[in-house]
Amino acid sequence: MKIFKNIAFLCIATLVISSGCSLDRKPETTFSDASFWNTETDLKSACNRLYQQLAGYGIDNRADDSYGQDAGQNQISNGSRAVPNTSESDWNNPYDQIFTANNILEKGGKANVSEDIRNRYYAEAKFFRAYYYFLLVKKYGDVPLVMHTLDVGDAGLQMPRTPRAVVIDSIYADLDYAAKWLPLQSALPAADYGRVTKGAALAFEARVGLYEGTFAKFHGTDEDYKVNLQKAVDAASAVMQQNYYSLYPSYSGMFQHEADGPANKENVFVKVYGSNAIQNGTYTNVIVGHDNSRNMENGRFAPTRNLLSYYLCTDGLPWGISPETVPETSYNSIFENRDPRLGMTVYQMGEEAYKGPWVPNASAVRTGYACKKGFNLDDWNNLGKATVDKTLIRYAEVLLTYAEAKFELNGSISDADLDLTINKLRDRVNMPVHLTNSFVQTHGLDMRTEIRRERTVELALEGFRYDDIIRWKTAENLLPKDILGARYSADEWTGTQASSLNLTPDSILIVEPASKRVFDASKDYLYPVPLNEISLSGNQVTQNPNW
Repeated sequence: MKIFKNIAFLCIATLVISSGCSLDRKPETTFSDASFWNTETDLKSACNRLYQQLAGYGIDNRADDSYGQDAGQNQISNGSRAVPNTSESDWNNPYDQIFTANNILEKGGKANVSEDIRNRYYAEAKFFRAYYYFLLVKKYGDVPLVMHTLDVGDAGLQMPRTPRAVVIDSIYADLDYAAKWLPLQSALPAADYGRVTKGAALAFEARVGLYEGTFAKFHGTDEDYKVNLQKAVDAASAVMQQNYYSLYPSYSGMFQHEADGPANKENVFVKVYGSNAIQNGTYTNVIVGHDNSRNMENGRFAPTRNLLSYYLCTDGLPWGISPETVPETSYNSIFENRDPRLGMTVYQMGEEAYKGPWVPNASAVRTGYACKKGFNLDDWNNLGKATVDKTLIRYAEVLLTYAEAKFELNGSISDADLDLTINKLRDRVNMPVHLTNSFVQTHGLDMRTEIRRERTVELALEGFRYDDIIRWKTAENLLPKDILGARYSADEWTGTQASSLNLTPDSILIVEPASKRVFDASKDYLYPVPLNEISLSGNQVTQNPNW
């Protein structure tokens, strides 16, 4: 692994950050190991690097819910990617953070602190170690399990891949430790907002359990899917039983500045952004900022028609089947009589941040739909200085995890559990119809499909879709299809017209035809291992099947 080639200089100088996360900080390169690792401040400062390196806002066009300009992600989505020759961030970055976590766990014993304090920061390190191993497992399956720092010449540098189930067991062990020693969110000082808590560890364990349980169930692996699903149920239930977390009153507001900070009890774990001052509406001295709203506007990702099709009509029936389906005679027809979350996720023609006319196959917003969820005009006006926090785990996900895990574990779910979970999400947006067993039976629906639909809609464009269709083993059916956009009408698309348009007989924009999209189920459910990682390991690390 490339990470190990650089460990000679990865001392404490790499462990200190300069972020805006209200974390205690010391300048980089100030300390050596000999003078560090002595106090609680040292342990906290060492852990701070883990927060700095935590990925925040990003682009995810790997699935069928969005499309954009990132060639690498489009190649994953359409099946045209090749085995990389050199190491990629998908492989290297997690191991960088795992090294940092291992370093803290090995050297933190020197600190003159109580065991409770030491264990609290060990718990932070173990949470992040589990976090990054899960990223690796999702993409590569079996990966080398490195539980201590390695030096030049260490035999562990040529470690083979560890079986997936063993890595997952290690993840569970780290998260159990973290849940035991991390503070409750309710006990976290405001100045520490953004640090991991007991609730975050349990919620993440629920995420791992659901992913592994359903992956094992639908891919037929050797893992006991019921054990993993039970872990998901138990961990999600433990979060719910804390009686601390709740849904933020406004779904659209959940992704705006108004929802930032500890007062929002839907936030289970966030990456905190911030600035030192705001003068006359302009951000100044931004410590950590992002460009999320600009990315929405410039076409780096745009919702697809496939995503819009998942939103129910207000009678609780699927769009296209429901008698409330409105014929598409205009661009905005597709938004009528739909789950309110659709209008909170995708812009309609004429809204403030998306006023026509527009050329549908231009470089920006190629699908003809623009993302509204999380768009902030003030942040858009401050390039590189946007400061809306990025929610990494929110309580809505915990509720969805509980519902899906209960169903997949038992083959059924009670109305009481639906009321505890999915129907709370519907109530927040005043969706008129609840999901119940009798409603599903009366209308000939499928409960699994409806639970998955709710997850797709509630978590739309938050980076879950690709992982979901991978674990459900539905990517082989969904990804080879046309990527479709908005309905085109020359009367509505006034001004400069596109030079050419690829349209269906119903005048629906074909962004990428199925003829250019493939998914090889024998290999594409896992990423290829970079060739130089195989070489650096002395061929101990092997390639994934059929790559």
